[in-house]
Amino acid sequence: MTTTSRPARTGHRRPGQGQTGQRPAGNFPAGRKVRRNRTGAGSRAPWMLLAPFLILFILTFVLPIFVAVLSSFTKVTRSGLFGETGVKSEFAGFSNYAQALADGSFVASIGRMLLFGIVQVPVMIALCTVLALMLESASVKWPGFFRAAYFLPYGVPGVIATILWSFLYVPGLSPLFDIAGLVGLTPNFLGANSVLWSIANIVTWSYTGYNMLIIVAQLKAIPVELYEAAKVDGASTLRVALSLQLPLIKPALVLTTVFSIIGTLQLFAEAQVLKTVAPAIDSQYTPNLSAYTTAFAYNDYNVASAQAVLIALAAFTLSFAFLKFTNRKSS
Repeated sequence: MTTTSRPARTGHRRPGQGQTGQRPAGNFPAGRKVRRNRTGAGSRAPWMLLAPFLILFILTFVLPIFVAVLSSFTKVTRSGLFGETGVKSEFAGFSNYAQALADGSFVASIGRMLLFGIVQVPVMIALCTVLALMLESASVKWPGFFRAAYFLPYGVPGVIATILWSFLYVPGLSPLFDIAGLVGLTPNFLGANSVLWSIANIVTWSYTGYNMLIIVAQLKAIPVELYEAAKVDGASTLRVALSLQLPLIKPALVLTTVFSIIGTLQLFAEAQVLKTVAPAIDSQYTPNLSAYTTAFAYNDYNVASAQAVLIALAAFTLSFAFLKFTNRKSS
């Protein structure tokens, strides 16, 4: 009996193939599942890292703004002498805003801060720009020391800084009055016509160093090749500052100006502290101080919320107008 052997199949099997030449059905779907799981974990990782910040941001920034806006459209009515018979909340429309704008002291405080910003902000921006250019000059000695010295006032809290300066503003305590008396001057730093500029002096002293560091950071980003080209062309230090450095630090100047505009309308601590030694400062001297007084002295939180929203809108409007002006001028 003759047996015939089946000829052996030549060629190599691909990895993962059986003897029939077919791929197992379960290998590739499992690979896709593992890949899908890895992709899902990778997409969740950034959100897990951002979660602590987002929670704090919502609780400390977004939620208070939402509550303030909601409160500004609400009217709370208390029945009884002490509200013991009930408290009723109802939608008030724009009546709280109308009441806030009808308050002459609040409107006057906004106008006072606009005058403050028109004078103080350009002076501070010019001063911090000059300091930054001087510190980044090639001939300056000990730039790190002077940079830290100019920034040091920013590290002093606003309340402490105002208390320190109030000793220099009060007659009988300040040596400035003794020095002024030698030349026949009798300054009144806390008078009705001068106290606003005394506050401006405190703000300028506190924040010039902070704005200077922002401009210094922008100056350090200027390529060295540009300075070398200006040196080859024979440009003087003043020419380099006017034609090279100032145009290139425009973003930093815009940023510091916007911060200063917003900070002007938020002025609170300086007026609150000086109010104890300056009779010219009343409880509604600045917009923020007016909203604080309305809330905690008059217990009208709804009108105070409307005032806070109006302050925010004024800061946004002024900042947006300044940005539009600078962008139009540059284009």
